[in-house]
Amino acid sequence: MLLPMYSRPSIAIDRGDGPYVYDTNGRRYLDFITGVGVNALGHNHPRITQVIAEQAARCIHTSNLYHHAYQKPLAEKLAQWAGLDSVFFTNSGSEAIETALKAAKARGKHHLIAVENSFHGRTMGSLSITGQPKYRKPFQPMLPGVDFIRPNCLDDLASAFRKETAAIIVEPVQGEGGIHILTAPFLLEAQRLARRYDALFIADEVQCGLGRTGTRFAYQRISGLQPDIVVTAKPLAAGLPLAATIFSHRAAEALAPGMHGSTFGGGPLACRVASEVLAIIDELLPDIRENAIYLRERLQELLTIYGVREIRTAGLMAAIQLNFSGAPLVEEAMRQGLLINCTHETTLRMLPPFTITRSQIDEACNILGSVVQAAQESGSVLAYL
Repeated sequence: MLLPMYSRPSIAIDRGDGPYVYDTNGRRYLDFITGVGVNALGHNHPRITQVIAEQAARCIHTSNLYHHAYQKPLAEKLAQWAGLDSVFFTNSGSEAIETALKAAKARGKHHLIAVENSFHGRTMGSLSITGQPKYRKPFQPMLPGVDFIRPNCLDDLASAFRKETAAIIVEPVQGEGGIHILTAPFLLEAQRLARRYDALFIADEVQCGLGRTGTRFAYQRISGLQPDIVVTAKPLAAGLPLAATIFSHRAAEALAPGMHGSTFGGGPLACRVASEVLAIIDELLPDIRENAIYLRERLQELLTIYGVREIRTAGLMAAIQLNFSGAPLVEEAMRQGLLINCTHETTLRMLPPFTITRSQIDEACNILGSVVQAAQESGSVLAYL
């Protein structure tokens, strides 16, 4: 019997093929949530399935007591992508955030700055810096010494830093928060103040990183921005559990051998798959950028035709802001063959695969238009307007 932690529809997914999944009744759905960004290459990508089959027949797990052939080359590639120096592998985004927090606090300071509306995970440390009180409230008291500031507020930044500040952590694009972009002036000032106060600047790229916004990492759209730590996870190993915390020399220097560890993190199967994922993402970046423009144009038509409140996009991250509850629209979209989800009750979120085509974007947007129009015409949304 499963612990009832998730509110899930009645369908059960049986298999996937490219941007589509099929339920146990054989019904097809266009997958525009991709396992909350994990299946960024779609389902059953032939290069990934080949690597999985080959490596699973050789060696799946070694533990970190021993070297294997794939961990160091993957670390070198991630460090090169991020412009940093070293990597620690874990299993999930939350664990990778915990690694970053331990590195920050190991430097002898305790104060942390986080951003309202952020989401960094559900472990006690990552939850303590998540800027949504609804997630923290049941588990208080949380990790002490955390201050939350308003996103893109320079006044809040100026007043938040002090000599005890160990780090500021930001999502360059807030994913769970509803696809909200942190501005270049805000992020550059956060970096400047972090350096002034000898604090670490940490970029949480668990959802927005590894090609999702059209660059290798989302922060790289801003000239002169270079975090001390970058955290990545979701699409890294195409559905296998793998996360990485990427460090500058300065950020990593306080972590001595034995101060941290991970039994499963960075095994040979996940690392070999991740290396192939990075190679594929690099090839797809031009297509991601082009399709992101087309997706935004198609979604903007919904804004014009159906009068939705706002469209927000960052590469292949997209949100439709409604004036009413989005849950019925998610259900109706699924009935019509499209998988999306709802965050903050009134925000429809989409994370389509990097392999998406224009015709599949059209398919999704046609369904979305039908769903929004039906909701407005039914009158069932009037109580939310």
